[in-house]
Amino acid sequence: MIIAKFILVAFIGYLLGSIPFGVIVGKYKAKIDIRNFGSGKTGGTNVLRTLGRRAFLMVAALDVLKGALAVVMAGIIIGSESVVVGHYGGLGLLFAQVIAALAAVIGHIWPIFIKFKGGRGVATFIGGLIALCPVAGFFGGEALIIGAGLSGFASLGSIIGVVGAYAILVPLTLFYGFPIEYLLYVLIGTLLILFMHRDNIKRLMSGKERKLNQKAKPVESPTGKDNLTQPPAGV
Repeated sequence: MIIAKFILVAFIGYLLGSIPFGVIVGKYKAKIDIRNFGSGKTGGTNVLRTLGRRAFLMVAALDVLKGALAVVMAGIIIGSESVVVGHYGGLGLLFAQVIAALAAVIGHIWPIFIKFKGGRGVATFIGGLIALCPVAGFFGGEALIIGAGLSGFASLGSIIGVVGAYAILVPLTLFYGFPIEYLLYVLIGTLLILFMHRDNIKRLMSGKERKLNQKAKPVESPTGKDNLTQPPAGV
């Protein structure tokens, strides 16, 4: 029975993560498809470059919320149930919450509702971590904001944030007895997000990465023409 619940929390987490708030806000506030601008991603950075700060804050908050909500829903579904696996002990609440949070990140990156083309998963990852382990989640979020603010690169800030969250959880796990499940979540999430930033890393190394304040341009269509003539003014 609990195995079925693990599958259920993964499914719910994935569906929550798949909600494309960037696309929804873009259509609601400016009647555009955010995927037709800039990087073509649905996350907060592309929204910021295309629609401005208000829309960015809305999308970022909603993307964080869906990661946190996945963890909360897993807690409600699993409760105090657990299953014994070999000599490890019981897999229960924390394991289910990690599954749900990772599923939400995967859903954000590959959302079923918009043909599996979403964002890079950072905000949803941070939201899940805040719900799982607030001290690591807020540390990672602060590192992200400071890194992006000082460097001017959202991608670099994101990398600093997720790596910073992992770095602080290592001693917390080894020396202060924090659950190993938290470290597992951050390790897998960090590797996944670094993979999703592989193109940004190449541009950072070559000096061609886009700055935070650089306005998004319409994506060029296969015919060689822009999908839209220009991005809308900040909303």
